[in-house]
Amino acid sequence: MDPQWDDSLPIYRQLRDRVVAMILEGALKEGDPLPSVRSVAAEFRLNPLTVLKGYQQLVDERLVEKRRGRGMFVSEGARKALLKDERARFLEEEWPRVYATIQRLGLSAAELLRNGAPPPATPWPSTPGQEHDDGN
Repeated sequence: MDPQWDDSLPIYRQLRDRVVAMILEGALKEGDPLPSVRSVAAEFRLNPLTVLKGYQQLVDERLVEKRRGRGMFVSEGARKALLKDERARFLEEEWPRVYATIQRLGLSAAELLRNGAPPPATPWPSTPGQEHDDGN
């Protein structure tokens, strides 16, 4: 499955955002291993350094921990920290635009709830990695 990459953001950032989405959606839980750098690079036809850079951002944000020789794992408390940050970002950046559109279109709360769309699926390698590669 080939993902759609957005030209407006670097691929490593989009990869980081996909992992964040998977943590928020519960597809990756605390303590779960991330797919190996090699498997992600092969699945999405990316340079392994691009994947490693995306993963390193997650390590720098303390959402993922690197275990030498074992791979990368979702950190304890990652989902809770992400929820807090993502909620604040949504309310500050996205909600004002969404609310303005709702008002402009005259949509009611009942219409919005009735016509809500399910969340999109997040593409990821089909085998989330029994072998882990943390670049060491």
